[in-house]
Amino acid sequence: MEQKFRLLTPAELTDNVFKLISEDCMLITAGSLEHYNTMTASWGGLGVLWHKPIAFCVVRPTRYTYEFMESAEGFTLTFFTEEYKDVLEICGSVSGRDTDKAAAAHITPVEPTPGRVSFQEARLVLECRKLYYQDLDPAHFLDESIGGMYKKGDYHRMYVGEITGCRIRE
Repeated sequence: MEQKFRLLTPAELTDNVFKLISEDCMLITAGSLEHYNTMTASWGGLGVLWHKPIAFCVVRPTRYTYEFMESAEGFTLTFFTEEYKDVLEICGSVSGRDTDKAAAAHITPVEPTPGRVSFQEARLVLECRKLYYQDLDPAHFLDESIGGMYKKGDYHRMYVGEITGCRIRE
């Protein structure tokens, strides 16, 4: 059964963003319906920068999604209800290089806006237009415990995107 979504502005979001991102987790997706990848993430944020509503997320260069983030003009952050926790586990544990993650997780990719792939089963989708990226530099870590998260030296690239669309399941 196809879910209906309501459009809203970023200012109308009422979710606790700390819970939304770090506990509920999200899928970061980039590409087109014909060729995309998605990955589970629990690091990022929402706010205002350059007088625009923004979302930021981080992707390691070793992840397949990184290639899509680099070549796409935008990305989506997709959030699910608790009943879809297994989707996040699957999309975070297999590579899109050799697995159709959507098929494995039994979710339906959709592209309501060209170049912004999300999933029909989502509770909330943030569509973003890339504005900026920056590689995290260990020379700038002021808390030395952060370096311990990068034992392989695969420092994240941070992407900042203007939130151009918000869709919430009705």
